[in-house]
Amino acid sequence: MHWTRLCSLICVTVLTPACGSDTPPTPDAPFALSRNATMIDVVDGDTIDVSIAGHRERVRLIGIDTPETKKPDVPIQCFGPEASTFTKSLLPHDMPLHLERDVVARDDYGRLLAYVYRADDGEFVNLVIIRNGYARPLTIAPNSTHADEFGEAARVAEAGNVGLWGECSG
Repeated sequence: MHWTRLCSLICVTVLTPACGSDTPPTPDAPFALSRNATMIDVVDGDTIDVSIAGHRERVRLIGIDTPETKKPDVPIQCFGPEASTFTKSLLPHDMPLHLERDVVARDDYGRLLAYVYRADDGEFVNLVIIRNGYARPLTIAPNSTHADEFGEAARVAEAGNVGLWGECSG
C-alpha cells in the first residue's frame, strides 16, 4: 500500500473517533482526555513526532508559529531554541496525547495538522505555547477553530512582554 494512503487510513481509523470531540477542554479547566497518540520527540517548537497505532507521524501544531531552528537556509531565529526547549518541557517522551484535527488534515509537507492536548490533564499545548510567549498565532484557513483564542493569548503575552515579545525586536 502506498505510504500516503496508509497514513491517511491511519488518520481516518485511529484519529477520527477520538478527534471528533465537540467539547474540547478549556484552558482554565483541564481534564483527562482519551489517548490517541504517544509523544516521541520534539522537532522544534511547533512540530512534534508522535506514535499513532504504532506508526510514527510528524505533527504540525495548528494555529501557532514558533521561531525557526531547523528550516533549511534559514538562520536560527530569536527565541527559537527557547521555544523548542519549552515544547520539550510540556511534552516529554512517552507522554499520552490527545490530537484533534480541524478541516484540513495535512499540510503541503505531509505533516498531520492537529491541536495537541496532554491526555492525562487535558492541557491545550498549542495555547500554552502562545500564552507563554513562545509562538505567534498563525491562522491558515480553513483550520481556524481556535484562531480568536490564540489571537487573544498572543495579545496578552505581547502586552506583558512575555517570551519572544520581550526578547525579540520586530
